[in-house]
Amino acid sequence: MSNHHVYKKVEVVGSSTTSIEEAIQHAVAETSKTVRNVEWFEVQETRGHIVDGKVAHYQVVVKVGFRIENS
Repeated sequence: MSNHHVYKKVEVVGSSTTSIEEAIQHAVAETSKTVRNVEWFEVQETRGHIVDGKVAHYQVVVKVGFRIENS
């Protein structure tokens, strides 16, 4: 086992009609389906869509960090 780790980050966009938190959850959950060793996330941007004066959709740009295997 190595005494150091190397990580990489991918940028994804999560969305939700309910909340920013749910948009983050969707981004992390979907990334975890195809990327191994996911360990953290960083929210880079938050935005939304407005319909009839109300928030209709939340969107977050998230960087998801994962450990490179055998590092």
